[in-house]
Amino acid sequence: MHNPANKNDQKGALLLEVLISMLIFSFALLGLVAMMARAVQFSVDAEDRNRAALLANEMVSTMWAQKTVNASSLSSEITAWQSRVADATASGLPSGTGTVGAANGDGVVAITVTWSPVGPSSPDHTYVTQVVMP
Repeated sequence: MHNPANKNDQKGALLLEVLISMLIFSFALLGLVAMMARAVQFSVDAEDRNRAALLANEMVSTMWAQKTVNASSLSSEITAWQSRVADATASGLPSGTGTVGAANGDGVVAITVTWSPVGPSSPDHTYVTQVVMP
């Protein structure tokens, strides 16, 4: 014969096991969602860095086409380029700025693209490249 008191001791144990399993599953699901959000953030950041490199290369190409690193002789091209860098809706960057430094004695010019990624408390990002005209 079985003892009915033992059966009462087991009441609710299965429910408790199910609740603990659901808690563990919920934490795993939250971790997965957080990981996916970071992956999207890294993807957007990589896209912005790539766009900054392309924009800097655009100015380098202009300098090579004009055969000069003298910023004063390229003022209209630089102004148009800076407008493209600042226009995030048309292949630019969010809060983007572009600067072309003055050539040093060796003919080296630094081209800098700076932008602020969209997001809470994101620091500014900077891409710098240099061009040398032989």
